[in-house]
Amino acid sequence: MVEPVETPQPPAAEPSGFVAIDLGATSGRVMLGVVDGRRVELVECGRFANGPVSDERDALRWDVRALWRGILDGLRSAGDVARERGVEIRGIGVDSWAVDYGLLDGAGELVADPHCYRDARTDGVADEVYRQISFADHYAVNGLQHLPFTTEFQLVAGVSTSSTSGGPGDWARAEQLLLIPDLIAYWLTGRRVAEVTNVSTTGLLDARSRDWSAELLDRLAAARPGLAGLRDRLPELVEPGTAVGHLLPEVREATGLSEVPVLAVASHDTASAVAAAPLGASAAYISSGTWSLVGLELPAPVLTEASRAANFTNELGLDGTVRYLRNVMGLWVLDECVRDWSAADGAPVDLAGLLAAAGAEPGGRCLVDVDGDEFLAPGDMPRRVSDAVARLGVELPETRPALVRVILDSLAAASARAISEASALAGVVVDAVHVVGGGSQNELLCRLTAEAAGLPVIAGPVEATALGNVLVQARAAGVVSGDLTALRDVVRASSPLRRYDPTPETEPAK
Repeated sequence: MVEPVETPQPPAAEPSGFVAIDLGATSGRVMLGVVDGRRVELVECGRFANGPVSDERDALRWDVRALWRGILDGLRSAGDVARERGVEIRGIGVDSWAVDYGLLDGAGELVADPHCYRDARTDGVADEVYRQISFADHYAVNGLQHLPFTTEFQLVAGVSTSSTSGGPGDWARAEQLLLIPDLIAYWLTGRRVAEVTNVSTTGLLDARSRDWSAELLDRLAAARPGLAGLRDRLPELVEPGTAVGHLLPEVREATGLSEVPVLAVASHDTASAVAAAPLGASAAYISSGTWSLVGLELPAPVLTEASRAANFTNELGLDGTVRYLRNVMGLWVLDECVRDWSAADGAPVDLAGLLAAAGAEPGGRCLVDVDGDEFLAPGDMPRRVSDAVARLGVELPETRPALVRVILDSLAAASARAISEASALAGVVVDAVHVVGGGSQNELLCRLTAEAAGLPVIAGPVEATALGNVLVQARAAGVVSGDLTALRDVVRASSPLRRYDPTPETEPAK
């Protein structure tokens, strides 16, 4: 067993407020974090829908102006809550999903709504780029796994669209590129910067230097003349904790807030979540939701050929760290099954009851490859899982709980494999697994992951992304102090954690 280390807590200070703007691909929210120096209390102040919409050419884009309206409403509500509690708001930070970006014209206005990474314009683009700059050459610099929608490939697709559309495309009219959280920070403050943890997903950053890669940018411009001006369109890089600016007068008027500073946080949402994972020195993590991001926190990237062949990625984290991880299918398959069953029943499925029944099913029926392409699209998921079982030549699950057990056994096994491979590739002996995010509430999945990995699983916090966002701000403001270990001590004091040993028994983590 691994016993969590008990650390002394500093005395409580006068509470301060920090606002986390957390934007996901399906929803956004605004959270007020009340920090007293040793604990954080989170209060949800706004939630709004998000999702790609089709434009007049059937391209998928993000309605960022709708997000902006939701953000302003949430900030207004956060100000009201802070005043009710007698708490001063001392910072605002923005995190979001990765790779997508907005383009600004010479007047600083959006050229068009940002494209969504799921848009078909990038189909086949990566293969074209790799013929000119190989995947191996990319990986030696940026350390990124192959993903067809990386920012670099979106940019190439955008130039191609501009050259074939018969008129100036988005790229031809652009003077600067800002990733989604940096775009929101610009609208809040008027300053344009790029925060490194999110930039590390673009394919254009050097994973060792944490700076734009002159080598990749020059080679890309040579291979794609339409991108010759790319370097001039990229903003200044900043690390988490940097003061970006203060709220503009028009934002203060719209929200009722004062001249609050906006602080760069670990703006890739997974980077914020990992920052709030209460990791020990040799622990793996799983940021668990629709996807599971499974890996290790390292002091330097792993850029070996074996790592590239295993398709592990090196994304940047807080305080000079590297998030060495693989994207593994998360709860998407289960969620899609539940959605189909709810539609068939005409009423929401009792998920808690379904999971309890699945836990009573015998394990080890079979393991399907949940990372297979056949599970990526929505719709008819129960049939697709059953078909995958049938291809294995074993007895089909005849009930919903039996099918759920197959799914969760398979998810646990996929995460365990990723942990084992990361351990071998990075030369780290893993002694525990920390599960953060929404999936940390799925007790059956946590237990099965502990059993599959043969390691204790520590589940929580659920609100890891918002916690990481708030804690980076609080440290920048001097409300908390210390390194990542100190920040994680605050997480432990703020969040209920639960421990699952590689047996059916569980016990609370301390």
